[in-house]
Formats: sequence, C-alpha cells, structure tokens
Amino acid sequence: MQRDDYSLYAPFVVPYRRPRMSTPRPLPEDLDRLIACRSCDLLLDKVVPPPGRVVRCPRCHARLISNKRNVIDNMLAAAISTAVLMVAAVFFPFISLEEAGLRRDASVWDAVAAFSAGWSVPLTVAVAAFIVVIPVTRAAALIYALAPLRLNRPPARAAARSFRLAMAMRPWSMAEIFIVGVAVALVKVADLATVSLGPSFWAFSALMVIVFFENATLCEWTIWRLLDPKRR
Repeated sequence: MQRDDYSLYAPFVVPYRRPRMSTPRPLPEDLDRLIACRSCDLLLDKVVPPPGRVVRCPRCHARLISNKRNVIDNMLAAAISTAVLMVAAVFFPFISLEEAGLRRDASVWDAVAAFSAGWSVPLTVAVAAFIVVIPVTRAAALIYALAPLRLNRPPARAAARSFRLAMAMRPWSMAEIFIVGVAVALVKVADLATVSLGPSFWAFSALMVIVFFENATLCEWTIWRLLDPKRR
C-alpha cells in the first residue's frame, strides 16, 4: 500500500497559471478545470489521480481529491449505521449507578430531560441538538442524496442541497465529543458508586468509530462530481 504523501503525487498538483487573455475574467471552460484548496485558497489545475491515490495541495498539504473506490457505499453504510445506532443510543440505558443497595439506570433521554426546567432549557436544547438531532438529520440528508446514486438512478431533486446541508452540519455533529466527555466524567463517578455501562454507551462508542471511518473515506469532490449530471 502506497503512502499518502503529497510528494509522491507531485505530477498531479500543478499550480494554475492564468493565460493571458483580453477578457478580465476566466472563461467558464477554465473554471471547470480548476480546483481551489479549501485551506489556503490556492488555485490549481484539476487533474484526477489514478485510483487509490490522493491529490494534495503543494502549499499546505491539505487533501484535495482522493480517488477512492466505493465512496458512495462507504458513506451510505456510515449514514445508515448512524441512524440505527442513534435509536439505541437515545432510548436504551446509558449508565447504571449502584450504591448501598440502590440502583438507578439513566438513558441519554433522561439526561436531556433533567435540564428541561427553568434557566436550563437552552442547555437542554443544545445537548439534544448536538448529540441527537444534528447527527440524525445529517444521516437522513446523506441517505436522501446518495441512495439514488447507489441504485444507478439520476440524483433526487435537491440532492445537491441535501448533501451541502450534510457537509455544513458536519462540524456540529458532536456525538463523539459527548462520549469523550462522559468517559472523563466516569473516572470521577467511579469513586462514588459502582458504575455499569449500558447498551447506549457502546452504541455511542460505535458511532465514534463510524465518524472516524467516514472522515477517512470521504471524498467530497467525487460525490459532487456524481451529483452533477453535466460532469458524470
């Protein structure tokens, strides 16, 4: 397996040099063959690398195009898994505390509802949105945008908007941040009572693995190319 290193793919990252033209703006055909780095805004000639290789920005080394196989299958699998696991993560017991013969099971829904009165209502809304609503909405948007492509059908109406929404919500989906915070808190709670982890905890742990898998396999350029009928 070859290294994911920008120096190996130098022939594919050629800085764009605008030709001398009489018109002040690039022509539409020029724009179609360009790609801009999302990290440093460097404008480059768009060249598709061989399968399995990655094009990186020569200035900041950010990933531009990763010509990976089965991108649609990987993204759909991650989205469907997220939707299924989120149901278990919300309604099944998350943690059980036992002390002096008393046992109490708590789910994520119970934790959210505990702050649903008084000045804590905004906190309830934020917790529910970041760890439940946004991940589920993002998974639904990805399924809507990518399922027709997997079935070899034309993109659904507003599929591009759906995928753009999913990418915009990506930084705000914080289910994996939640599980990291809980893991830190359990270190202190374990000294006060006997702690048992429920199915919901492991569902969130699986969601964290899925997020890492999605980040490693995602190539936005490939999906946008499939969603644009003119470039298919």
